[in-house]
Amino acid sequence: MAEYKVLWTESARTDLETIVDFIAEEDPRNALSVLEKLEKRARTLRQFPERGRIVSELRTLDVFLYRELIQRPWRIIYRIVEKRVYVLAVLDCRRELTSLLLERLAR
Repeated sequence: MAEYKVLWTESARTDLETIVDFIAEEDPRNALSVLEKLEKRARTLRQFPERGRIVSELRTLDVFLYRELIQRPWRIIYRIVEKRVYVLAVLDCRRELTSLLLERLAR
């Protein structure tokens, strides 16, 4: 079985850094653990990228290009293009997706 290449966008890397920095203020070891878990979860997309579900909030808008993996309490949002998986965002599951996307567009 051919592997897919998992690539992180600049925006997704910024999300990851923000999460890790926030956690590190309280517990640096936990921050490293969270970083490892999120990166490991994303690496699982190398072999089975379609395992993630289509983002439900976008499905209701008939947008089926974006998938997500959950690593509680975060959502790893990604898109598959040929043999590449682009990690687009790492977002907090506890926040409403529409407001998060609007924030992102306002940057």
